[in-house]
Amino acid sequence: MKTVCLYFEIHQNIHLKRYRFFNIGTDHYYYDDYENERSITETAEKSYIPALKALIEMAKAHGGFFKCAISLSGTALELLENYSPEVLDLLKELNDTGCVEFLAEPYSHGLSFLYNKDVFKDEVARLDKKVTKLFGKKPQVFRNSCLSYSDEVGEMVAEMGYKGMLAEGAKHVLGWKSAHYVYSCNRNPKLSVLLRDAALSEDISFRFNDSNWSEYPLFADRYAQWIADMPQEEQCVNIFMELCALGIFQPLSSNILEFLKALPEQLKQRGIGFSTPSEIIANNKPVGPIDVEYPTSWVDEERDLSPWLGNKMQQESVAKLYSVAERVRVCKNKKLQQDFDYLQASNNFRFMSTKASSGGYRGIYDSPYDAFTNYMNILGDFTSRVNELFGGAENEEINSLLTLIQNQGEELEVKQKEIDKLQAIIKRLEAAEPAKPEAPAKKTAAKKPAAKKEEPKAEAPAKKAPAKKPATKKAEPKDEAPAKKAPAKKTAAKK
Repeated sequence: MKTVCLYFEIHQNIHLKRYRFFNIGTDHYYYDDYENERSITETAEKSYIPALKALIEMAKAHGGFFKCAISLSGTALELLENYSPEVLDLLKELNDTGCVEFLAEPYSHGLSFLYNKDVFKDEVARLDKKVTKLFGKKPQVFRNSCLSYSDEVGEMVAEMGYKGMLAEGAKHVLGWKSAHYVYSCNRNPKLSVLLRDAALSEDISFRFNDSNWSEYPLFADRYAQWIADMPQEEQCVNIFMELCALGIFQPLSSNILEFLKALPEQLKQRGIGFSTPSEIIANNKPVGPIDVEYPTSWVDEERDLSPWLGNKMQQESVAKLYSVAERVRVCKNKKLQQDFDYLQASNNFRFMSTKASSGGYRGIYDSPYDAFTNYMNILGDFTSRVNELFGGAENEEINSLLTLIQNQGEELEVKQKEIDKLQAIIKRLEAAEPAKPEAPAKKTAAKKPAAKKEEPKAEAPAKKAPAKKPATKKAEPKDEAPAKKAPAKKTAAKK
């Protein structure tokens, strides 16, 4: 049966304020509280709240037929907790219907997967813990920042214990292959990879309200028929988008929610169902590995990381931020760690993009150069605060110590892997023993009592020997018998 996997991302970055060069060293608060409150409440009112209400309505109307998946970044969760808690209430209500699966992702929605594996793993673990506490379910599937994926990232995610990961079905990666199958990570086949159908996803998230689009206006029956007309062997259709596509990218006046509500019935009529990522992974074996040497994303035509790392400004700012990543990670200063989370958010680097396709929303900035200048001023103050924690030690000395710690950690990780392998071998051998050697072992144990029976046999002759001695003693009573008879004869003589 053909199935649709519908996934929504919820992410909002913490907006930075105007920060001048002269603020460095005197002002350690970097955020625009007014803009943060305004943007999250506006997004909640126009998109999150009506969209989640529609999903809850669909779940209740179609029982267990309709299903979807959602992931939230840590920064989005914090903003929702502070300014729009009703969105979290709706997410919990949706969770109670049993139709949604919550996925894991990096807390900051940053690029730590490229620059510091330990920071990346810490971020994922923190968000995993928070999602588990909020919704009572531990995530089993992972979704990276900006839907980024590569062989190296897949290997890390598999090592963290996740059974699946979402990725972009980029043309330059797929070639002649189809995105409508389950693939596996080529470095660790235990990780299944679900690829987004970019065309079908963007028909809803980007083109739905475009009157110049050849398919405008799009109705649910036609969309469902496109899926039904796909080759029968292509069983998994993955439609991934941001939740704010419903209400922000596509305004509510476009009837985007009515289209979404009508979709389950149209798919059902054509024998097409809905599944969560975990269900697809459980019900479909990977057809083979997918090779992704260089990271992909779901942004722009290139589907790479150029929107965040495409020019020298972006590369310099990211490199400077992660140059102190290890120090922030090992320090116990919660305020610095929180600032590091907020400064990592990918949007900060997207604002610096000079690509023509990235010339849209820039927040408070007039240009990418303005965004770069403001961010580097903040970063100058932040890195100074981090370095002060280490007692004014020279950077080279700090870096050498951190490198030593990191190398020792890697050595321990390698040794732990070897220990795990040996323990797995021991378990396999122990599990195999009852089938082969244990039957004879039990027989040998059964013979031991027989051996004990032989010991009494050995003792039997020993007992017979003492039995013969009484026989010798019986010979003596025979000699005494005549002695007794002699007195008897004397008595007779007297008579």
